[in-house]
Amino acid sequence: MTSLREKMIKEMTLRRLSANTQRSYLEAVTGLARYHNQSPEKINSQMIKDYLFYLLQERKLQWGSCNVIVCGLRFFYTKILGVDPESLNIPPQKKVRKLPEVLSTEEIGCLLGAASNQKHRTLLMSTYAAGLRVSEVVNLKLTDIDSKRMMIRVRQGKGNKDRYTILPKRLLKELRIYWKRYRPSLWLFSGRKPEQPMPKSTAAAIYYNAKDKAGIKKGRGIHTLRHCFATHLLEAGVDLRTIQVLMGHSSIMTTVVYLKVTRKQISATQSPLDLLNIPENKKFPKQ
Repeated sequence: MTSLREKMIKEMTLRRLSANTQRSYLEAVTGLARYHNQSPEKINSQMIKDYLFYLLQERKLQWGSCNVIVCGLRFFYTKILGVDPESLNIPPQKKVRKLPEVLSTEEIGCLLGAASNQKHRTLLMSTYAAGLRVSEVVNLKLTDIDSKRMMIRVRQGKGNKDRYTILPKRLLKELRIYWKRYRPSLWLFSGRKPEQPMPKSTAAAIYYNAKDKAGIKKGRGIHTLRHCFATHLLEAGVDLRTIQVLMGHSSIMTTVVYLKVTRKQISATQSPLDLLNIPENKKFPKQ
């Protein structure tokens, strides 16, 4: 391990950056160094721009992916090398905000019904029923299921924050059936090795497989189930503040986005077309 890499790891650890963030930042610096075949401390701002241009134009990465790389590079050069942020001169990019795709309750039922076995069904049901991120559901432990208080404890979610979310009766029943059949010991959903949690990629593959079997075309990934949880709660009349707490959002403005996709809010709005008094159809002359 180089001294710069070791220094960067120490600095990220002291700032309590998550393991995923640390990994992404290190990969960002490594990718830049490999592209120019130089030590990162010898790379200037123009070379950084050339690398970003390569990622966008040749590798066709979305800006969301490039933005993570930019954050990693900015951290390295400003916090580790002490470079003035202004001198980096990395042009800011307008973030494209897309509304989440939401499945109907009927589609959720079809998706869960299409799961290939009890473990897969329970994993998908847990993700939807509790509004979990994929990293949160695969890291659930048996001790996180509190059946007496009907709550699920989410340990070190996004931003290294703990929170509690709901444990529906239907999910608890499914979890008991699952436990009797699979007898997990530590992790609720273990990988091939019982002492390790299921990889996130495996959970994502389970979702895509069930979605394909159910013939559902919507939904970009397993995170769709978390979007559905929030939207369906909102449509059921649950207030935004409660949904914010259950989702673990730092700002309620993040939760407000679900107002833009809720069927209850949009369908209840009357179009001005319905207010018009339009004569009945008549035969129009041929063009």
